Parts: sequence; structure tokens; C-alpha cells
Amino acid sequence: MKAGIIFTGTGPILILTTFESLTDLGLTEKLKARGMKKFIAYEVPVEKVKQKYGTHYSVILGDLSQTDDLRILDIDGHHVFLNFSFDEMGPPYYYSS
Repeated sequence: MKAGIIFTGTGPILILTTFESLTDLGLTEKLKARGMKKFIAYEVPVEKVKQKYGTHYSVILGDLSQTDDLRILDIDGHHVFLNFSFDEMGPPYYYSS
């Protein structure tokens, strides 16, 4: 399980995925299919996400199956951005199709 903050043209979102990394071609194709053709992605520790989102994390994770390999946990960009420090974010991954 990976968690990541994806900065798009409309602001950051927080995702959960079963892909091995945020750079996985399958994940970038799924994001592209959702209209995210250009973004910056940062991995964040899953433990921090669990801690900060509590029950909401558990509900979203419960919906995540092997055929559903991407879940959006938070679309409130202001909330996502303020919920994580820069120190909690991994190195950036830039994507542009």
C-alpha cells in the first residue's frame, strides 16, 4: 500500500494505491484517465495518513481491492496541503503526458 499527494492543476489530492510506486505506469495511466495529465506526486508515509485520517482511512481502505488499485482519500486541496509537512513528503515525481 502506498499513499501519495498528487498536485494537479486544481490543487492537491491524497490517494491510496496498491501499485508498487507512484511512478508505476499503471498508476499514471489511471490518473491520466481521470484527467490528470500533468502532475507532481509525493509519497507520504501510510502510517501518517492512518494517524491523520483515522476512520475515514479505514473506510476507504476497506473499499480498496485488488481490482480497485486506486482510491482518492481526500480531494480538499487546502486540507491535504496543510495536513502534511514538507518533511513528511518523499522526493517529487514529475509527470506530463
